[in-house]
Amino acid sequence: MRLGLLASGLVVVSSVAYSQGRGGQQRGLEVLSKTMQMSSKEFIQIPGPNPLLTPSLSGWDVMYNETADIFKDDETYYLYYHGYEDGYQVGVATADHPLGPWTKYEKNPILKLGDKGSWEDIHVACAFVLKEGPDKYFMWYSGMQKGREGETWGIGLATASHPLGPWTKHEKNPIMGHFGYVGGVVKHKGQYYLYTAHPIGSTGVDYSPMSLAIADKPEGPYIEHEGNPILKPDEWGSWDDGGFSEAEVYYHDGVFHMFYGGTKLNPIRIRSRESIGYAYSFDGIHFTKYANNPVAICEMQPGGEAFSEVHAYQEGSLIYLFHTLRYEGRQGHEDIGVQVLATQRPFKLRMPLLIQDSLEAGATSPLDACKPLCLDKITSTALTCELTYGARGLPIQVHVKSSYDGLTYDTVDKHTFEISSVVPGEKVRQTFDLTPNVKYLKVQVENPSDTDAVTDLSVYATVGG
Repeated sequence: MRLGLLASGLVVVSSVAYSQGRGGQQRGLEVLSKTMQMSSKEFIQIPGPNPLLTPSLSGWDVMYNETADIFKDDETYYLYYHGYEDGYQVGVATADHPLGPWTKYEKNPILKLGDKGSWEDIHVACAFVLKEGPDKYFMWYSGMQKGREGETWGIGLATASHPLGPWTKHEKNPIMGHFGYVGGVVKHKGQYYLYTAHPIGSTGVDYSPMSLAIADKPEGPYIEHEGNPILKPDEWGSWDDGGFSEAEVYYHDGVFHMFYGGTKLNPIRIRSRESIGYAYSFDGIHFTKYANNPVAICEMQPGGEAFSEVHAYQEGSLIYLFHTLRYEGRQGHEDIGVQVLATQRPFKLRMPLLIQDSLEAGATSPLDACKPLCLDKITSTALTCELTYGARGLPIQVHVKSSYDGLTYDTVDKHTFEISSVVPGEKVRQTFDLTPNVKYLKVQVENPSDTDAVTDLSVYATVGG
């Protein structure tokens, strides 16, 4: 397939070169070089410390948390999501690292349902944020109403002077009528490229191809691309034959990158399996699917059934793919997770596994409190434990448990470590090197003291390959 792709590219380059002279030849060679680079890319999947966010115990997002967008401003990361109680609304969480830990904003939801009878009185969801100046932020989002013609998903715009808001909806919303779920917006050469999953339900229940509209201003008017859809599912029987749930496009190093949730369709929609695919474009319109898709498979996540509503953020050679996480056998339950793609070796990544405010005297942290660590493509691992002892503490025990599937863990320790230094009232940090020949692991921390709790407890894993 790669040879065919490159050979095809070579034919195009040759025709451009002959028809446009030396300048055309140079451009053709640049396209060929980029095509070769993109087709030979390596993506090393590393499941993150999932789940990152879960539904609240009560309130506006008590039922589902689903991914909307990931955005960095100054030194803070903002994870936008839509939560559900009686209709979707938009909230945000913040962190100082893409892998968290994430804290939900106390004033959520930041974007609420419209008035009854409005174009957005059933749902507001799928928010995407773009910074245009020091205190100028735009948010595109999808809103839904039910009318005589059924459900209609329009596109709205909101503005704010800070990523947390308050957000003011545009007075002329919706800026587009029926145009699906917002995936993302790229500002390119002074124009706004709006990518959406549209028409919704045309490839499967709640699934779609990807479409594009372009405007000269954030509020439009937007013109739908005459070649829509710009990305279609592959033929029946392929891993993405059911279409896509959502996809963000971003522009980096002269290339438009699209990471999308591709669906292996099941007649029962909630059982459809979704992994993550990749496509690239040099003009933002004509996309080529990566030959070795999918780049992140749902089976790598313990119990994972679907990675949907994918949003990407790239830092250096690491690409963070935030997604809605659906679990096998847990219908009606959705969290937010992340897969990390390393695009070169060597790489190094630090993940939070266990964060607790305190661990009481004589207590052991529950195994479920620790996030699963997948070591499938990892060659080096270290665990770092940080905590503050009480006045009469005893050395803390760190128990490492292994698993073959990430779901069932051994009752016998794979490794046991001890925090050798006990300094009452001060924070202690100790790192342990691991070389476990296992696929998944978790840790439990034991406090053997019969009098004093430990506080500010955290365990991080640093993995490399």
